Amino acid sequence: MVDYKQITVIGGESNKKVALTSEEQAFKDAEEKAWTDGSASRKLDIIKQLRNEKLQATDWMSNSDVTMPDYIKTWRQTLRDLPQNNTTESQYDTLLDQNVDGTLKNSVWTQPTE
Repeated sequence: MVDYKQITVIGGESNKKVALTSEEQAFKDAEEKAWTDGSASRKLDIIKQLRNEKLQATDWMSNSDVTMPDYIKTWRQTLRDLPQNNTTESQYDTLLDQNVDGTLKNSVWTQPTE
């Protein structure tokens, strides 16, 4: 597959489409491969960010003057264990799957009420 770039020729044609040189194509291919290869890492970063947000939202329950319910302790531990219990990109996809309205489908993200 040949990729193209847009150039402007001074005193001539604007936005002329020309093929990338072999060096430019190799650089572009390497960038695309690096981006694709980093997909799982980016997804794991998002999972960790979401997990940390959920944990921070319930940190107040760990104050000495509040008794944290066992179901919240269990849920928080489940959140902490997500990275080591989910290690494949397909598992990351399952954790990040969204409903039509943009909310996360996986029940692990929903704070239990009892």
